[in-house]
Amino acid sequence: MIGSRHEECGVFGIFDREGRKIAPLMYYGLFALQHRGQESCGIAINNDGWIRCRKNMGLVSEVFTHDVIDSLEGTIAIGHVRYSTTGASVLANTQPLVTQYVKGTLSLAHNGNLTNAITLRKALEEEGAFFQTTVDSEIVAYLVARERTRTPSVEAAVEKTMERIQGGYALLVMSPKKLIAARDPYGFKPLCMGRIGKSYVFASETCALDAVGAKFERDVEPGEIIVCDDEGIRSIRTHCRGICKMCIFEYIYFARPDSYIDGKSVYEARLQAGRLLARQHPVDADVVIGVPESGLDAASGFGEEAGLPVVRGFMKNTYVGRTFIKPAQDQRQEAVRIKLNPVSSAVRGKRVVLIDDSIVRGTTMANIVRMLREAGATEVHVRISSPPFISPCYYGTDVPSCDLLIACQHTIPEICEILGADSLGYLEVDSLGQLIGDTDHSFCDACFTGVYPNVDTGIDMMEETK
Repeated sequence: MIGSRHEECGVFGIFDREGRKIAPLMYYGLFALQHRGQESCGIAINNDGWIRCRKNMGLVSEVFTHDVIDSLEGTIAIGHVRYSTTGASVLANTQPLVTQYVKGTLSLAHNGNLTNAITLRKALEEEGAFFQTTVDSEIVAYLVARERTRTPSVEAAVEKTMERIQGGYALLVMSPKKLIAARDPYGFKPLCMGRIGKSYVFASETCALDAVGAKFERDVEPGEIIVCDDEGIRSIRTHCRGICKMCIFEYIYFARPDSYIDGKSVYEARLQAGRLLARQHPVDADVVIGVPESGLDAASGFGEEAGLPVVRGFMKNTYVGRTFIKPAQDQRQEAVRIKLNPVSSAVRGKRVVLIDDSIVRGTTMANIVRMLREAGATEVHVRISSPPFISPCYYGTDVPSCDLLIACQHTIPEICEILGADSLGYLEVDSLGQLIGDTDHSFCDACFTGVYPNVDTGIDMMEETK
């Protein structure tokens, strides 16, 4: 939903073995992942062991002009687009992080959150470590650099680091001669691998592989470390547990519809969510509309199942980007209208089914319902393609604490009244597996159930979040 919840981060990397210019490919890959973070972005590129990093606050198209891209030369590169789930939204916290240490230079890009970040940071500081950022990614970078001084290779250092860090993460680590990709043992965060000829590409989503013409090879397995160097590619599987707890919200909201996550189509998952909603919460109505962009595919599935026409009920102002001024509390209604405006001729005199992916605080949805009524809708029936949020996320998704979640404070009938809707229906939590054809519950749904997968570990977080 617009204005309710933010994206995660995205990582992208290339190990070139054929002498191509990779900076433009890095640009296209990060541009394809822009939906995962719009606060800042960066590229670290390795030219014969010399690592140059360019990063700044802003969108990919703002930070990486033609002149900047033309100036970046190298054969290995990693990149990052960021939305802050831990650490402030400031330049110092942008990624990739570049670390100078006794063995040389390491660069790291990270998507996710460490659930033992506070414990690790305090322990390392007591040992004399000095941190320059407030992001947990720097903890990972420090541990990898320290372990590298004690181990024979960078990949061995990553392997040892994974013994200490807990939580959700997709990592790209670049040394002067290697590119290393790693995914947390539960597979909370997506990470896939592709090829362009003899060159290797890694990305948070397959849509980024498509953007650079890479052929999808496979997903990085939960707990796996993949090493790319001049000798080729190899896999380290000491942390693989044979389980997966991919964040189900990747399919509902985060990922682009044209992506595949762990072999499952995001688009088909959202269509299925809409179909299930129509079965679980049928309603007499005239038209179905989706809130752009995240509600559109579920709206198509609902309309298909219910036999109702799906119409464009809203126009989204695509030019309202990250620089949009955050309004004061008494200006929030006007702010929603600047981003979204109803198509009056499509809803006037109609009983409308309004589809969106989630409700967090409820303020934005209430404004959207109000706008539809002002545009002439006679009834507004809200359908949500996920269950109610009842718990925060600790693995890198910006789902806030319970005191900010409307479903923790009110019943569904009460939420319906607060929204000003004629009816309200959420996707049933027991049907989440049906979105991706999963019968083994190989996904994390803790934000909807309060049941966290890694119950064998404690959870702490960085003190400064979001």
